[in-house]
Amino acid sequence: MGNAALAFNGASLLQIRLRLIARPMNALDLASLLCSRLCHDLMSPVGALNNGIELLSDETDPEMREKCLELLEDSARATANKLKFFRLAFGAGGGFADEIDAAEARTALEGLFGSEGRIELGWVVEDEKLPKGAIRLLLNLALLAGDALVRGGQLDVGAERGAGRIEIAVRAEGPRILLDPVLRETLATGGGGSIEPRAAGAWLAHSLAAEGGGSLRLSDPASDVLMIGATIPSL
Repeated sequence: MGNAALAFNGASLLQIRLRLIARPMNALDLASLLCSRLCHDLMSPVGALNNGIELLSDETDPEMREKCLELLEDSARATANKLKFFRLAFGAGGGFADEIDAAEARTALEGLFGSEGRIELGWVVEDEKLPKGAIRLLLNLALLAGDALVRGGQLDVGAERGAGRIEIAVRAEGPRILLDPVLRETLATGGGGSIEPRAAGAWLAHSLAAEGGGSLRLSDPASDVLMIGATIPSL
């Protein structure tokens, strides 16, 4: 696979290529699922904004007011970064164009994971633009892998177009990696029943790969490194 394959050298993968079936979900359920995930992720930075405003209104000490303003600035930045990412990963980011600037996806990932310094992001995407579906799939796979780095670490993201297909590789390595079995199952099968809000990204990634006639590859749960790969047709 070229550059993107570098993330997978030396590790075994379990093929989920078997039965990627697009499991339908009505528009109302999908909207509810994504809204629940958004509210969950925005609760912390928005709550911090509210707390900062309350502290600022009661505080008279100049030094403490400065710290309150720093808290507000950090919380506002975190909120904006999350919204930018989810707009691109879950929504209609990129407008009506068939392809999206890959640099926009990189910026969204850096804002989501790189601002706190817990996760180092490696970006191996040479194409200037990729189809919208590929960008959304890449971002959702990166979201799963980044969230699995519970104590921080290295997150490498690669994508390459060639021979009528696009290959995506995501690799996460750190002191502790935890991919919830529910997320693993949803990514592999699309979920059997009702989908939990925390599994929204896994369900969307499965659906994007399945609808395009693609395949997913996932490392063994016992592996020290989490790796997720995807291959979809390049239309």
